[in-house]
Amino acid sequence: MKPCTRKICAASSLLALGLSSSQASAATYQVGPTRMYKELSAVADLLQPGDLVEVDGDATYQSVRFERSGTAAARITIRGIASGGKRPRIAGGTNTVEVAANHYVLENLEITGGSFRCFFHHGDDITVRGAVIHDCAKHGVLGADNDSGSLLLEYSEVYGCGGGTFDHQIYMATDENAHPGSVFRMQFCYVHDANGGNSVKSRAERNEIYYNWIEGALYHELELIGPDPAGGVSEGKAREDSDVVGNVLRKTNDFAVIRAGGDGTGQTFGRYRFVHNTILVKPDSGAVFRLFGGLDSVEMHNNLIFSPEGGSFKIRRQVEAAWASGSPAIAGSHNWLGQGAIDVPEQWQDTLGGASPMLVGPLDPHLTAASPLVNAGVPSPAGLPAHPFPSPLPAPLFHPPVAALLPIGSAEPRPSAGSPDIGAFELGDGSGGSMQGGAGGAPAGGSGGSGQSGAGGQAGGAGLAGAAGQPGGAGGAGGGEAGSGGAPAGAAGEGGAGEGGAGQAGSGGAGAGGAAGMAGASGAGAGEAGAGAGGGTSGTSGQGGQAAGGDASPGNEGGCGCRVAPVPRGPGAVWALVLVAAAWARRRGRVMSAP
Repeated sequence: MKPCTRKICAASSLLALGLSSSQASAATYQVGPTRMYKELSAVADLLQPGDLVEVDGDATYQSVRFERSGTAAARITIRGIASGGKRPRIAGGTNTVEVAANHYVLENLEITGGSFRCFFHHGDDITVRGAVIHDCAKHGVLGADNDSGSLLLEYSEVYGCGGGTFDHQIYMATDENAHPGSVFRMQFCYVHDANGGNSVKSRAERNEIYYNWIEGALYHELELIGPDPAGGVSEGKAREDSDVVGNVLRKTNDFAVIRAGGDGTGQTFGRYRFVHNTILVKPDSGAVFRLFGGLDSVEMHNNLIFSPEGGSFKIRRQVEAAWASGSPAIAGSHNWLGQGAIDVPEQWQDTLGGASPMLVGPLDPHLTAASPLVNAGVPSPAGLPAHPFPSPLPAPLFHPPVAALLPIGSAEPRPSAGSPDIGAFELGDGSGGSMQGGAGGAPAGGSGGSGQSGAGGQAGGAGLAGAAGQPGGAGGAGGGEAGSGGAPAGAAGEGGAGEGGAGQAGSGGAGAGGAAGMAGASGAGAGEAGAGAGGGTSGTSGQGGQAAGGDASPGNEGGCGCRVAPVPRGPGAVWALVLVAAAWARRRGRVMSAP
């Protein structure tokens, strides 16, 4: 038998592991004032699947358009490297950052000053993580009517955007012709102080609004409606559904809080689910739920609705609603209402209320031990049998931020014991670690693929997988990718209660990272930082692993065994990754086989 040469062995090993040549030859580009590439636009046309772009912080860059796609297995990552605590700042242009391609991850960027859109989304499988998007003359984040697919927006802050009636801080859509089944998921975000419009408006086919703090809109904090026929998508193309769980929605004026169904230009005839939200309103304000245009059904459970300043407030307005079945299809149970609530849906059951929910403070809606909301919720609330909500998030697993931007991966797990508390917060300290990868480690358990696992859109990763999570249906597993260029680890739905399939943590190439986010029932996150060529050792209780082959200091993502671009993309470049790929495959095998 002919001896196996190094090159042949490398090729056969990669083939056996199912790794593409583009993954094996991914390059790292460095952009900064002292680098070979001074602007992101200088590398945008060079990018290939799996590539990583590291952008130096404490510097300002010109607007950029990305139009070269990655793949689902090898996303292109644009990562800001903070300097002195400052992100890289991308400023100006008509569209400050435009992604007109598929399979991108953008992390740790400041985006500001666009004259039309600060972040313009018209690709598919896009993740924006750890961004600060602010002071945009019109839209802060805009999803196009055409070409836009799934988008995950997480751990990001948006403020000072929007204007008038038609420009919004976040305005999403998905193209139901080009990308059917797409999902807009927004989680762990802080949206506040709009210049006009709505805080979050979406025409997406499916919305998953989880664990956010949203306040300060001129109009609605959430507006969830159907596609605009002027954009080329028929209202009858698909039913648009929205799952809204574990958020704080705070009104700073007396306008309505949520509009669902339509806005006069498009309607959903969709299904809406509002569970475990804390909704703080002004006295004598508009309705909390403004039901408008075509709807299929609405259900509301375990929500806290309260006016800290007293006065009356309306729960529902439905005079403009048009129901698919011809009559209102509303369900609700165990909602807690402050005194002064009027127009409460007659379909609600076991509604609770009183003078005060006994929160920690007017801007801190954690519960005190004496709160009547403690253990007052219902687990797994039932909806309408004739209108089942597809792939709902069964129960909130995390707390939202409290009027602040959270560091990537630092969401506080929501304790789970006995009957759930009403509202977005559970009494207790959420002990048991977080999703943070730890000092020097890449964040573990990043949310997977913009909700790309399914018809239900629930992705693995971000601790949302497993028995306590929701794997979704068909449409591609969503093992998260918290690092760069590595093969995604942690298939959707793997793990037991609270045990999230974690995202790939390595930087450059097929990194050996990928934390198994071993949360247990309490949600502790074991971080494991990948290291390009060496892999990392796993940490425990939310502490990141040590990085092999690189500096483990904060900001270096657990060390980088990666190359500075440009690097040839030939077979000679793959050998160093073979051992990494094999180690990753062994780890992945263990994760996949966990009970």
